[in-house]
Amino acid sequence: MFEKQGQHYLLLIVLLIGVNFLATDSVLTGQLWGISTHTWFWIAVATPVLHQIVVAFLWRAELYHHKLTDWFGDRAFPIYKVIFTILFVGRPITLVLLGISNTNTLGINQILAYVLAFILFIPAAYTMYSVFHYFGVSRAYGEDHFKPAEYRNKPFVKQGMFKYTDNAMYKFAFLLLWALALLFMSKAALLAAAFNHIYIWVHFYYTELPDIKFIYGNSSKESA
Repeated sequence: MFEKQGQHYLLLIVLLIGVNFLATDSVLTGQLWGISTHTWFWIAVATPVLHQIVVAFLWRAELYHHKLTDWFGDRAFPIYKVIFTILFVGRPITLVLLGISNTNTLGINQILAYVLAFILFIPAAYTMYSVFHYFGVSRAYGEDHFKPAEYRNKPFVKQGMFKYTDNAMYKFAFLLLWALALLFMSKAALLAAAFNHIYIWVHFYYTELPDIKFIYGNSSKESA
């Protein structure tokens, strides 16, 4: 249930200390709706933390103990998807709000920022297309934790962006957050995007990868 979660929380603490060190007053300037950028920044950081901790707990509770199924029966996975979606969508929404409150603080040419945002958006968009078209939304949600016997013998996806790289979702889809930060030319949003992108790899190595080995076998490697 809590395999490698000690490492997860230890690295989370290290990341939060690092982010706190970098989030100086010169970075966190501005406000939105009377709320300071400092507050928006920590909301944008807290959202992925809450998301990944909740997902880790619910995944493990179902995979190892079938708790969600015991509690909700056939509604277990749909209820989980609602929780996941709210928290997942919260990541870009809070980043956008942060970017608005901290806009034009990056200090680079606006056209350059937009060009960089577009370059980052291309692989992110193709990755999301690949997730919907090839990988499957339910699988991306973690349906294999609810139906391990059904997924155990399914082949790993090697189409779309997954044809070129494993873990395409974590490598490229999260570039969308960087692109959003660049659109607002926001230092604070860039720092929050960096936290999001680094922290998702903590999730992969210390939550998802152990679960993959449990579901698919020790020799398996998922294309997340």
